[in-house]
Amino acid sequence: MMSHPLIRPRRNRRTPAIRSMVRETSLSPTDFVLPLFFHEDPVDTPIASMPGVTRWSLDSLVREAGEAHALGIPAVLLFPKIAEPLKTSCAEESSNDEGLVPRAVRALKAAHPSLCVITDVALDPYNSDGHDGIVQRDGAGEIEVLNDETVEVLCRQALSHARAGADVVAPSDMMDGRVAAIREALDDAGFTNVSILSYTAKYASALYGPFRGALDSAPKEGDKKTYQMDPANAREAVRESLLDEAEGADMLMVKPAGLYLDIIARVRESSVLPVAAYQVSGEYLMLKSAAAGGWLDERAIVLESLLAIKRAGADIILTYYAKQACGWIC
Repeated sequence: MMSHPLIRPRRNRRTPAIRSMVRETSLSPTDFVLPLFFHEDPVDTPIASMPGVTRWSLDSLVREAGEAHALGIPAVLLFPKIAEPLKTSCAEESSNDEGLVPRAVRALKAAHPSLCVITDVALDPYNSDGHDGIVQRDGAGEIEVLNDETVEVLCRQALSHARAGADVVAPSDMMDGRVAAIREALDDAGFTNVSILSYTAKYASALYGPFRGALDSAPKEGDKKTYQMDPANAREAVRESLLDEAEGADMLMVKPAGLYLDIIARVRESSVLPVAAYQVSGEYLMLKSAAAGGWLDERAIVLESLLAIKRAGADIILTYYAKQACGWIC
């Protein structure tokens, strides 16, 4: 006689209705943050390295953010392309209250008061060296990114964004001690309600190329491996998360997302703070390219990739697919 299995897990997969009842992870528009590129030009510019993504004028930025918010997306993250004449070795433009980012923040909050506006706090768009910090050369001509001097500039930048009305500032520079310094600067200036979303585990990944092309923010010399994390390390991410939480971060971020699901899970386990994960430009381009070639079903693979990020432990997902994903899941 044939022996029948006593336990049959397949019963819980038998119909769509049953599968929906026992599903452990689901996606919602409120899971997403939409990253947005913009510039001073009055003309919108498609980004060649990121098909389907545009560098917006200020007017179009406001419209695009409004469309995303109407779909249920609660927040946008701003990335400016700064004109070359404004880029300097000390990134003075980064704290200009009449600069591109503060004007964009004011316009967005005026048009969409309930939209959460997150600003990137880092110097690479403003730095003539293309680094996230202030660069110094030693006697041999080797470059060093100065930590403490950079943190001082980051504090001024965060304050400028707060004065414009930013809800959240997101330091992405990976300098040591910047979360505590920014928190102190914000609190001392009366911005106690401005949150900090810290790029806690930002890896020195090969996936950032399309993004740097979109903002013309690649390093002019050297690389970012002395401040961004080694892709070989996982325990270090836990260390960074514990430090940022102790320094006053409100949310933590892992970047990139898709190749770092284990890091998302480790940070989720080590902290009680909300965890964000950034599906970066290279991840987006790989999915777009495979779908454009007819090798993958774009809707299916994008939703699977986003579901995996959330399943790993992310509460917040930053993705260029945010608007499309809302249409697919709603």
